[in-house]
Amino acid sequence: MRDLSFDVAHYESWYETAAGQRADRLEKAVLGWLLQRFPHPTRALEVGCGTGHFGRWLSTRGVTVVGLDRSAAMLAQAQVLDVVSLVQGDAHRLPFADGSFDLTVLVTALEFLERPWEALAESLRVARRGLVLGVLNRWSALGLQRRVAGFLRRTVYDAAHFYGIGELKRLLRSVAGGRAHIVWRTTLFPRWWPWAQTCLPWGGFIGMALVVEEE
Repeated sequence: MRDLSFDVAHYESWYETAAGQRADRLEKAVLGWLLQRFPHPTRALEVGCGTGHFGRWLSTRGVTVVGLDRSAAMLAQAQVLDVVSLVQGDAHRLPFADGSFDLTVLVTALEFLERPWEALAESLRVARRGLVLGVLNRWSALGLQRRVAGFLRRTVYDAAHFYGIGELKRLLRSVAGGRAHIVWRTTLFPRWWPWAQTCLPWGGFIGMALVVEEE
């Protein structure tokens, strides 16, 4: 996972801007919709938790959250905000036993992982009921804008791999095999778009859940 230490000072403050508040509201609405596929989860792992922004939100929904990140700087900021339990570690080798959590959550984290299949396999290993992902959409106006910006100046997205719906579903199915039941929606369309979230594949933010089928 890329070390994002140089962005720590601005990460949380971005959510206080008008654009950040809109993105936060829309993304959490989609993630909340996905969480309905997992009734009454009690314990979740957030991989790539950063400053704990989404982990803190999960904790307000009655979920006990453990946040894991490789960046010491991000975890130091998360510790200042002091809501969730924190672990420094590698997404590709999670320091938890099989089935330790109900869910593993990755929000804008998969894009920065060097070996996404391996990280998702680990995430699924420690989650009894499945995965919830929030991923930047390659095939969206916002995704294109962010990729183009990387040609003009250094940005946090320079090392990111953006995903489309099809690629993300194939990746999850390859990890989960026959246990995969996948649901998804997108959001972060242009402001003139009539719906906040939809099953059209062009929104800037993909919310996708892999629900483990009961045996």
